[in-house]
Amino acid sequence: QVQLVESGGGLVQAGGSLRLTCAASGSPFSINTMGWYRQAPGKQRELVAKIDPGGTTNYADSVRGRSTISRDNAKNTVYLQMNSLKPEDTAVYYCNADRYSWGTRLLDNYWGQGTQVTVSS
Repeated sequence: QVQLVESGGGLVQAGGSLRLTCAASGSPFSINTMGWYRQAPGKQRELVAKIDPGGTTNYADSVRGRSTISRDNAKNTVYLQMNSLKPEDTAVYYCNADRYSWGTRLLDNYWGQGTQVTVSS
């Protein structure tokens, strides 16, 4: 089992920055792709950014150029640095991770509980 714990959320003024952290615990071995998703009230959960074990990244168009996702494979931790924040970035941000199962040869998927990010104008 893998547990994902997010931290770093909070209230920030528009134009400001924050850094989200997601740490995997439990049995965090063979962690594959890790990513960040967000869900605003009344909206669908959407991908913000993801990063594979080799460091290849993908970003949502809405955050590309303002955000940087990174990971520390040794610590099984993923980070999301967000700059030039906008009120539209307000949402609950969820960490997501895939872990390879040697038994089934399939990827198990895990979600964190989420951390609130509120951007005030």
